[in-house]
Amino acid sequence: MTDSTGREAVAAVWRIESARIVGALARYTGDFALAEDLAQEALAEALVSWPRDGVPRTPAGWLLTVGRRRAIDAFRRRSARDERYAALAHGLGEGGAVTGRPPGASRDEDVLWDPDQIDDDVLALMFISCHPVVAREARVALTLRVVGGLTSDEIAQAFLVPTATVQARITRAKKTLGAARVPFGVPPAGERAGRLGSVLSVIYLIFTEGSSASSGGDLIRLDLAGEAQRLARVLARLMPDEPEVHGLLALLELTAARFPARVGPDGEPVLLERQDRRRWDRASIRRGRAALAAAERLGRGLGAYGLQAAIAECHAVAPSVGATDWERIVLLYEALGRLAPSPVVDLNRAVAVSMARGPAEALPIVDRLAAAGALASSHHLPSVRGELLTRLGRDGEARTELEAAVRLCGNERERAVLERKLAALG
Repeated sequence: MTDSTGREAVAAVWRIESARIVGALARYTGDFALAEDLAQEALAEALVSWPRDGVPRTPAGWLLTVGRRRAIDAFRRRSARDERYAALAHGLGEGGAVTGRPPGASRDEDVLWDPDQIDDDVLALMFISCHPVVAREARVALTLRVVGGLTSDEIAQAFLVPTATVQARITRAKKTLGAARVPFGVPPAGERAGRLGSVLSVIYLIFTEGSSASSGGDLIRLDLAGEAQRLARVLARLMPDEPEVHGLLALLELTAARFPARVGPDGEPVLLERQDRRRWDRASIRRGRAALAAAERLGRGLGAYGLQAAIAECHAVAPSVGATDWERIVLLYEALGRLAPSPVVDLNRAVAVSMARGPAEALPIVDRLAAAGALASSHHLPSVRGELLTRLGRDGEARTELEAAVRLCGNERERAVLERKLAALG
């Protein structure tokens, strides 16, 4: 086996199994931070061993066994009489080194993966990585690292920050969790609902950055958005009775369905009214509508993510912009504004109002947001206001708004679209 083939095998196994491995190690050791370190050590050892000796028969078991043996070494260093070491050592047994197997293993380790325990471990990882005591940026980095299996370099590249920054966030998050003595495990039912919001928020934040990159030269980062979708699918499987989990999954699937038509051959954004709807991903639309139906069947009413998914469904089923049920979208945004009020919701409602009833009725909504200083650092508000003023024939005011939007826009592709609108004003 070549070095490149061995490394590719390690990367593939790690991406699929990392959450299970970290979760199992956390359960064995009772220490989340230690478990993540042990898993990384096992990964580093595999990068050396597998290209040289070949991929073991049970790759995930190999990694878990190495991690468990490293845990034993750590406990041994702490105390020769440590009860945890004794329990772990008794379970592993003894044996000599064999080529292609973990050091100290007498054979490929056939670790038995209890499906129910795996589910609990992965779910526990999600709740711990997204714990409210950890800062938001650190939650994102930690989730992508321990649940998504991304490296620090991959996370840094996705968010256009230095790798050292990502590593510092992850280190700080683990120290915070340790200081707060957050136990490993799925929270009790009484606490779960309150902490689920943090998990959903992190997954949505990852998807948002992937679907509309805040900076850089790409409008969409498919790998980041795809990872958020994968995490949402895992969470929906682990928590099938939570409507908002299905609502979030529906929103992500229905939004991602438009990705193939959102970018032209030159990489430039394609606005909704000009998108070729034949290029929309019909399979993703079906999955999204099924998830939304699952959320509705649970009978508790749609939450914030479910309402946004219902809005996305209106777009997904419409044959054109003109044939879209804009009045229903306005009503859904009004409901969303009452449930989860925010300037972004109001701005989106204004866009829907402009499509349903005309720009003159929508402009006061945007004017109130501007007067309140909402979204002052975002290009979206002046962009929408500039569009409404253009449709009303107030070109001078529109130019001022679009110039402000160009200055504030951090994404090169979006900025090019705004510049073209500005040039079209003459």
